[in-house]
Amino acid sequence: MDDKQLQKALTFQALHQRDELLVLPNPWDAGSAKILAALGFEALATTSAGLAFALGRPDGEGLISREETLANARAIVAATPLPVAADLENGFADAPSGCADTLLQAAACGLVGGSIEDASGRADAPIYPLELAVERIRASVAAARSLPFPFTLCARAENFLHGRQDLRDTLKRLEAYAEAGADVLYAPGLTTRGQIDAVVRAVAPRPVNVLMGLPSIALTLDDLRELGVRRVSVGSSLARTALGGFLRAARELRDGSFDFARDATSFAELNDLFKAGQ
Repeated sequence: MDDKQLQKALTFQALHQRDELLVLPNPWDAGSAKILAALGFEALATTSAGLAFALGRPDGEGLISREETLANARAIVAATPLPVAADLENGFADAPSGCADTLLQAAACGLVGGSIEDASGRADAPIYPLELAVERIRASVAAARSLPFPFTLCARAENFLHGRQDLRDTLKRLEAYAEAGADVLYAPGLTTRGQIDAVVRAVAPRPVNVLMGLPSIALTLDDLRELGVRRVSVGSSLARTALGGFLRAARELRDGSFDFARDATSFAELNDLFKAGQ
């Protein structure tokens, strides 16, 4: 750890302790991180799906290695002066000790936050049993507290992303993760005001992260503020938007048209953004 990492960690911690909503966008590489920094965002978080797509792979548990995830995080940390948290998937391990080791390696990359999810990666049992899931968070918290700076740990309950629309179990898990010491709670896949309100109330006063950028959820930042949400991320949405534009342009090119060039961001604007993001 150096003084810069300590200051980033303190800044990131403070961003979660204020009343104002933290908008935490998700770059997938150094270039997208620099653009987000140039636009004035306060902190960044990596995206496992965005990284998978950038590497030419589908997203899924176990398809990106810990080494690849941390190398990508290291590049994003180096690209801007902003605090960076990482999507650490399920800690790349079943055992609590493996999650703790992943968190320590993440901190060694310059990260000041990260998330651990309770998805197992197994089709027959996609979500870890509650007791094991809590032990994994407890071990991760212990690892975070052993560091010489405040590493912000986010605990994720993955039910809604794995076809388990069980709000009661999700709340039970998030409450247990909060009791285990997680700094931020997160249940990706929530789509209604009622679900989000229930999560915020269940774990208060701990901050809650909500995933936006999904077509199934039509809420604004103002709506989320009213619900008491403290942090918003967008997962792979920015990466998918960028790749969607690329795909439309490539299809036009294949079919003999260059109309896509009219909508392309100018060379000068991109150059200026990358200069500003130094």
